[in-house]
Amino acid sequence: MSLITPEVEALLYLFAAVAFILALKGLSSPKSARRGNIIGAVGALVGVITVFVAEELKNIGWILLVIGIGTIISIPASRMVKMTQMPQLVALFNGVGGGAAGIVALLELFAADTFGFLLAVAFTIFVGSVSFSGSVITFLKLQEIMTTRPVLFKGQQYVMGLLTIAAVTGAVVVIMDSNFLVASLLMAVGLVMGVLLVLPVGGADVPIVISLLNALTGLAVAASGLVLDNTLLLVAGTLVGASGTILTRAMASAMGRSVNNIIFGAFKGGSTAGSTEVSDRPVKSGSAEDVAILLGYAQRVIVVPGYGLAVAQAQHTMYELAKALEEKGIEVVFGIHPVAGRMPGHMNVLLAEANVPYEVLQEMDEVNPQFKTADVCLVVGANDVVNPAAKTTPGSPIYGMPILNAGDAQQVVFLKRSMRPGFAGIENELLYEPNTTLLFGDAKDTLTKVLGAVKAL
Repeated sequence: MSLITPEVEALLYLFAAVAFILALKGLSSPKSARRGNIIGAVGALVGVITVFVAEELKNIGWILLVIGIGTIISIPASRMVKMTQMPQLVALFNGVGGGAAGIVALLELFAADTFGFLLAVAFTIFVGSVSFSGSVITFLKLQEIMTTRPVLFKGQQYVMGLLTIAAVTGAVVVIMDSNFLVASLLMAVGLVMGVLLVLPVGGADVPIVISLLNALTGLAVAASGLVLDNTLLLVAGTLVGASGTILTRAMASAMGRSVNNIIFGAFKGGSTAGSTEVSDRPVKSGSAEDVAILLGYAQRVIVVPGYGLAVAQAQHTMYELAKALEEKGIEVVFGIHPVAGRMPGHMNVLLAEANVPYEVLQEMDEVNPQFKTADVCLVVGANDVVNPAAKTTPGSPIYGMPILNAGDAQQVVFLKRSMRPGFAGIENELLYEPNTTLLFGDAKDTLTKVLGAVKAL
């Protein structure tokens, strides 16, 4: 028996839907992201509570047990996850959402009684399955449990073609006959296609695929809203699908690539990752004291943070160095590339954690003209986003990708662990330029030494 009237139920769902919209608005800026996250969480909580008080639920004990287990697992996991592992966590959350939508649609098959309902069921089963298995593979790639390079086998495109035909055929049968066995096979086909869709993707393209899979999960959840006759699921799924699609296009644009090329490029014989071989060409390296002198006598310094900064958890030390330079009258700004790190906003969140003011975080279009007037560009753990190959080497996996023009600075200092290439797996010619100095080692350790040397000047 419902504890509230249909009118109150509708108002509560409307409140939750508005909260989701405001949450997305808040998440669009680092300044308001925390507030947006809280608003979204409140909306989700209201939505869940509304289901309990408005629907005649069965097996409430089992439902509460599962919620409790999920809470016990998720809270420690979210608190313990490192910033470097955040994209993997996002991939897992995304996959779970898609998989849940697919399973719910499969179980609701026997309640189907109209063409539109069955169409929504078939769509949710297939797309949710693709999203789940694809997200698992992106997790394995980012966690480096499996190779981050493209995985291809002979005739892979033909296998995908046959699976596509099987998926369309299975969906038609499910819509026409409500056959549970065929629906289960459709789910299996979706799971296989999700794996084969992501395996050929490698290098810096993996985060873009995560965003695309997030959009697919949103569409699956929206369709499950039709299946369950739940307006809130429809609204939430549509918002996730739309925002995921916009983000995917924005990331692809930042990479100078089309989504079609990223997803299907490897099937055509190309590759989304380069070589992992380390060059033996000579480079100019220096000490922490050498770098401190360059920084200490500069007037303008641009810092380019990357994944290596996150791995070393050096954001706090980096900001201490920036403050030390500012105390000497040196202007310091941070140049943020849209796809620096492993996901959009990765560097913004990392630096916000160290209380770096938003005013000194400048996006690529804003900071690029300033490199020519910079005395030093300090590249900390970044590689692909400053690689000139994006402009000079046709055929390179990152060719056409807009980059930060770090090479335009008077002096470039690279903080790197080794000469290994970046996530895209290609060599960076900027490392061999005469105005480039390399400082090898863990970013936190080397920045600490540079900070001490700067203070001693």
